[in-house]
Amino acid sequence: MSGSKYDKSTKELFKEFVDSFVPPPAKGLGLIERKPLDQGGYFKRQEILKWFQEHYPELKRATVNAHLIVMSTNAQSRVHHHLRPNGADDLLFQMDASTFRLYVKESDPPPIYKNDTDLDTTEDADNAEDTTHETHEFAYENDLKNFLASNLFIIRPTLSVYREGDITGIEFPVGNRRIDILAVENNSDFVVIELKVSKGYDRAIGQLLRYMGWIEQNLAEPGQKVKGMIIARSISNDLRLATSRIDDVELYEYELSISLNRIEI
Repeated sequence: MSGSKYDKSTKELFKEFVDSFVPPPAKGLGLIERKPLDQGGYFKRQEILKWFQEHYPELKRATVNAHLIVMSTNAQSRVHHHLRPNGADDLLFQMDASTFRLYVKESDPPPIYKNDTDLDTTEDADNAEDTTHETHEFAYENDLKNFLASNLFIIRPTLSVYREGDITGIEFPVGNRRIDILAVENNSDFVVIELKVSKGYDRAIGQLLRYMGWIEQNLAEPGQKVKGMIIARSISNDLRLATSRIDDVELYEYELSISLNRIEI
């Protein structure tokens, strides 16, 4: 029952959807009927969300969206979730942002099990800079993100990474974007953490508030708070000013240090 409020796991419910999905009839002259999934057909994100709403309404849209990533063999961010090494999670192939089909082992690229690329293909335009500099910053941000996800206690001991079954809050999907770290505080309130490896500018607050609003609308229960944090090497005065009028948002600056001990030979 892990990851689901029903007698089956969410992954088992996905397989139930695949087995039962019937493509809607084509509407209009000249339109070609869609094939069933086992004959090379496809389904849309909204179709699976509608199916879950009709058959398993207690399962949140955010959980379904997260499992679409986990079970899509070519989704790069699936590496941040628990993947079974026997291929049991290799169910789908993502054709575009909203279209999926069944994974075909004989002809599709091998499933992604680890982070093989240095640069995310769906990178946020807000962070677009010089390509070479961007590559180094992306790798640096990944290191920072992984470190903080394993050591949230250095911010507050009440924080922990969000988990639901095999889904974790690292690069948690929110629409066509991703939260760096989605945490929970005291196993209750959500905390959206946005990382900036260099300077945090005032535009980061709009990005953070968008993510907080998405979590509030799609994941939080009534009465459950959604807080936010921006963590950067340095916080600009504009960002301090913009945040000063917003409750439940905190700013942090980080410092890294390294020490070397000479080994006598």
